[in-house]
Amino acid sequence: MAVRAVECIEESDPRFRRLDEVIERYGRDPSALIQVLHEAQRLFGYLPEPVQLRVARRLGIPVSHVFGVSTFYALFSLQPAGRHRIQVCMGTACYVRGGEQLLAELQDKLKVGIGETTADGRFRLEAARCLGCCGLSPVIMVDGDVYAECKPRLIPAILRKYE
Repeated sequence: MAVRAVECIEESDPRFRRLDEVIERYGRDPSALIQVLHEAQRLFGYLPEPVQLRVARRLGIPVSHVFGVSTFYALFSLQPAGRHRIQVCMGTACYVRGGEQLLAELQDKLKVGIGETTADGRFRLEAARCLGCCGLSPVIMVDGDVYAECKPRLIPAILRKYE
């Protein structure tokens, strides 16, 4: 697992003021939790614990509920995103043609698990259900660049392009 310095977010951070404005715009309505979390992630880049605590307190709901929603939906992240997003297609076509080996090679080279960001903040590794490139399988995507018919031996050269 990647060890990464966690950003220390102080209550005086001006983004909290903007988050409070978002919450007020929704009338402190607990049913607006998902919309508020979207805005919070846009402001902070992810949903760190202090942000989740602030949202829970301002909406008057348990922190466990905020955490549950934050971890249930794949579009929310509890970790800072890497500069480069790597997605490995794990759809049926990609999986049977070697997607699992690509994922294993990337985990080995980057020293991270699925959903983690490298210690230097350069890469975030994700497994995708389908990237819609079944005829080109197996596929990985880096920042929207598609690498078709990819093989584990090609991973080092692909990573070097983003260093």
